Amino acid sequence: MPIPQASSQAFAAYNEIKQRIFMGEFTPGMRLREIEVAALLEMGRTPVREALKRVQDEGLLRHEPGRGMVVATMDQQEVGELYAMRKVLESAAAAMAAQHATDAEIANMQAILDEGDVDPVALNLRFHDAIYSAAHNRHLIRSLRSLTDTTYLLGRSTLSSKARAKVAMKEHNDIVEAIRSRDPERAAAAARHHIHQALLERLKLLRQRG
Repeated sequence: MPIPQASSQAFAAYNEIKQRIFMGEFTPGMRLREIEVAALLEMGRTPVREALKRVQDEGLLRHEPGRGMVVATMDQQEVGELYAMRKVLESAAAAMAAQHATDAEIANMQAILDEGDVDPVALNLRFHDAIYSAAHNRHLIRSLRSLTDTTYLLGRSTLSSKARAKVAMKEHNDIVEAIRSRDPERAAAAARHHIHQALLERLKLLRQRG
């Protein structure tokens, strides 16, 4: 259910609700009552109702009998499904970037990685977004950004582990090198390997949490 940007309050409410989910203020399993969200955001119930429906349509909220709207949670099977799709789409993006990226776009990917001592989670998001843009396929970009949004439901990033962050940096460099070499198959394989390793780390986090 798209919300036209002209519907400013509903659009603002939609962005605010998503941001609070991404920042962990609205946590998985938390009940979101329309009247309480409207009061929190200091908005009317109608735009908040539209916004909640839009976020629900994107899979970040679910309707539970007896509870109403809650922030979605993911079980191990759903996590596996999410990462399976990420493997498919991230590898496609890397392959397309190897074919279509400009020299400036490749330089930008490398520059992001060369920033060094920065937040690894923020760097990771910027790096992957640079690949998506360099793929030059708007439908792929839309699908990948939707998956990225869903990943926020998993809580703590796999890159919160310093060991994983260090290995991920090498994997990122392997992807860039394949893209720079204009080798789509190698770029796709490097991206698949990167996402598979992220999945293994995510399952480890889930075991620790469980």
